[in-house]
Amino acid sequence: MMEDTRSVASLMDSTSSKIQQLQKAFAELESQRAVTLNLKWNELEEHFHGLERSLKRRFHELEDQEKEYETKTRKAQELLEKKKAAVEAKEKASLERLQRKRDAAVFAINTALDKYSNNNAPNISAKAFAAEDETLDGTVQDAEISPVKAYPELVKLCEDVDSAGLHKFVSDNRKNLALLKEEIPVALKAAANPASLVLDSLEGFYPTTTDGKKDANLLGMRRTCIMLMECLSVLLSGLDSNSLAAVLSEDVKDRAKGVAEGWSPLLETIDMDAGNGNSLEAHAFLQLLATFGIVSDFKEDGILKLIPMVSRRRQAAELCRSLGLSEKMPGVVEVLVNSGKQIDAVNLAFAFGLTEKFPPVELLKCYLTEASRSSSQGNASPAIIIVICVPMQDEFSERELTGLKAVIKCVEEHNLEEQYPVEPLHKRILQLEKTKAEKKRATEPTKPQTKRPRGPQPRVTDNNNNKTGYGRVIPERYPQYVYDNRQFLSGPIMEAQAPPPQTYTFSPAPAHGNFYGNCYQYQAPPYFH
Repeated sequence: MMEDTRSVASLMDSTSSKIQQLQKAFAELESQRAVTLNLKWNELEEHFHGLERSLKRRFHELEDQEKEYETKTRKAQELLEKKKAAVEAKEKASLERLQRKRDAAVFAINTALDKYSNNNAPNISAKAFAAEDETLDGTVQDAEISPVKAYPELVKLCEDVDSAGLHKFVSDNRKNLALLKEEIPVALKAAANPASLVLDSLEGFYPTTTDGKKDANLLGMRRTCIMLMECLSVLLSGLDSNSLAAVLSEDVKDRAKGVAEGWSPLLETIDMDAGNGNSLEAHAFLQLLATFGIVSDFKEDGILKLIPMVSRRRQAAELCRSLGLSEKMPGVVEVLVNSGKQIDAVNLAFAFGLTEKFPPVELLKCYLTEASRSSSQGNASPAIIIVICVPMQDEFSERELTGLKAVIKCVEEHNLEEQYPVEPLHKRILQLEKTKAEKKRATEPTKPQTKRPRGPQPRVTDNNNNKTGYGRVIPERYPQYVYDNRQFLSGPIMEAQAPPPQTYTFSPAPAHGNFYGNCYQYQAPPYFH
């Protein structure tokens, strides 16, 4: 690059000698010319000097830009090297910290196994799980001291193997769901057999006398059952093979298999939420298989058919991993796309790295196109049946509004704003909400309003001839003018010029008489002009 710059500079410096040679040639040509030329050497010289100045100015500009680019490149390289060094230092520190924790965990596990073998306990006590109670400095807390701080009642309920009490306590404190999910796995360590305790809590998931679609308490109870199974999975994930085999014994697995076989036929009559991918029954069944390790006892095709029923659930991706369906997810995502559940398909595609095969932006646009088409078809009803189709139009508009909000949430969760701007979607939401509000105001019945008289209120006086008991109203439509009492408006001259008042009496029709519409008689007052 520098050699090219030097060659260009040398060529530009040689322009002066080239111009002098051209001048000599031009003078020789002019001396031998037979015809007078219109051009003069001064004009040619000025032209070439102008070109020379322009080229030098552009050349210097390019040199400055090249220097600036080299400076920026050097600074960027230095910054990258600093960041690389910082990342390597952090990685090294993390590995060292992880190694210390690993050594401490291995020591804690060996200690717990020694205690377990010395005590020869027939069940799994809290000491068997001491390896999980590792602190940040690598030490192990005493298992006899409960680490449950917010809800110590959980430990007591687990020690007493009170499944009904545990169920009720969790249901009553669901407002602090995040804290419960952290402390329940720790509290389950106090149970003689955590897996049996959770299985006992599943009783009543399918009651025989209550309609699950209408009973809100039943829905809450089912959510609690799912959460307890999830917490048990968290506990089991931290155990070694020996402790895991002791907790999930063959008897426990047989009990869990019996429960699953009893639930399986009932999945054919699940509620309408299954079509929306939000079925609690299907979620509980799949969680039961994953938590107790009995997936192999059921057909894979039947399990795959249940995944679309829970695709909208927050735990859908983790549940599929626990069931060992990671390799089957491309087919599951394709089924969701074909069934109109593009948003669920996008979420699972991100969770399992399938975004290249299933482009998220295209799926979201397809989802909105279908929602908008349904809305436009609902609004294109003939004028004769508009009144009949108003509820259907409202349903289509509400469906499009829900779809827009779901797409915006999906875009924001997966950081797709650059590929799919959401500003047009927000404008469309405002338009639909405005239309919805206008339709609501138009359909609301108008309330009759009492008319209030304007201006001063009429003066009511007694009338002895009025037999109805109501006072006669003397109309005073205009208040007295403020200048009526001036002296120059009175006197003999003004009285002589003023015309006499004329009186007009209005007589009602003889067929009706002096009566109002409510059969009350009235006396017509005279009108003055």
